Amino acid sequence: MSTRLERWSRQAEIPFAAVVAALAIGLFSASWGLLHVGFFTHDPVKDTPLYQQYGKQIVDGEVPYRDIRLEYPPAALPFFAIPAIGDPSSEVFERRFEWMMLFCGGAMVALMAAALTSLGAGPARLAAALGFAGVAPLLVGPVILTRFDLWPAALTAGAIACLVAGRVRLGHVVLALGFTAKLYPALLLPLGLAYVWRRRGRREALLCGGTFAAVALACFLPFLILAPGGVLHSLSEQVGRPLQLESLGAAVLLGLHHLFGLGVTMSSSHGSQNLAGSLPNALAVIQSIVQDAAIIATWIWFARGEPGRERFVRASAIALLSYIALGKVLSPQYLIWLVPLVPLVWGRRGVVASGLLAVAAMLTQTYFPYRYWDFALHFDELASWTVLVRDLVLVGLLAVLASPRRTLRIRAP
Repeated sequence: MSTRLERWSRQAEIPFAAVVAALAIGLFSASWGLLHVGFFTHDPVKDTPLYQQYGKQIVDGEVPYRDIRLEYPPAALPFFAIPAIGDPSSEVFERRFEWMMLFCGGAMVALMAAALTSLGAGPARLAAALGFAGVAPLLVGPVILTRFDLWPAALTAGAIACLVAGRVRLGHVVLALGFTAKLYPALLLPLGLAYVWRRRGRREALLCGGTFAAVALACFLPFLILAPGGVLHSLSEQVGRPLQLESLGAAVLLGLHHLFGLGVTMSSSHGSQNLAGSLPNALAVIQSIVQDAAIIATWIWFARGEPGRERFVRASAIALLSYIALGKVLSPQYLIWLVPLVPLVWGRRGVVASGLLAVAAMLTQTYFPYRYWDFALHFDELASWTVLVRDLVLVGLLAVLASPRRTLRIRAP
């Protein structure tokens, strides 16, 4: 093993890890502050006005899913209601919401540090991964300020940290909370159960599965009792979405539009801008099939192999990236979901993957939010090609994570 890899792999002391985590949280906060100045403030595209509307209705006593039609799961609701207490102005609501998201971001960084410590990360690996997390707001851009995705991202980081530390039941509790916040953390459930089954046995895996189900049901049950139709509608809205404009399939169609004059039509629905017509609809079905196949293949690959902690982290990143890169919807905030996972991947693979994630995030910033409406309404050619390149970078990132080629001479623990 090379001297460089020895430095990368040698375990950092816990006090050192705590110092690096504190510095990374400070860097995250400084990066967050920089998003409020200069070109980062131009042409904002915000979801906070919608969040404030939901929050005001909840504070006024209306029941979510019964009186309020919304697409978000129950654990997202506090981030709408709490900033809306006292009927604040839009500026005050946004400031309160941002403070809540900044806290979630700091928690995410701290939980990443805990996961890396349990993985036996060396000083170089710890500093690199947490440094990436620290500058994540600048990489992702102002979209991180006005979406609640740092909440499920922090919960995902917490679930990973608990699982690799051996706190498997607590890990599934946190994973269930993540599922009730944004649904996507459920992609990691089959991996978590396989990880526990192979390391602790079937009984423990069944207990973890039951724990996940109990926590998820506890969050959904009150609303299922009060408004079953509304809850089912919110879930079906996610499943039935059309081909979103920034997805890989849509980007290919826009490329053909610019090269050969292929006819394309934009239609706004489901809270996004999409391509309408028989060809986009067929492509959406194909992408969903490919996406599902890639995710299921990842579950099977992990379940049949060695249940190592590093392998579990890598499989989690692959499953989530398969959902993002190959799906029919690819919103800019989805990149936030990858921040607590991709930098945790071990070795050169993780370094390359983190670099590609940074490139994808910066490419996204070149059109969102600054040129987004030119892209969505007029199919701006520069933005269209940028989206296609960004999507291909994400596919390349998936290939790096999923490649069976051994780039390291030693086995990850």
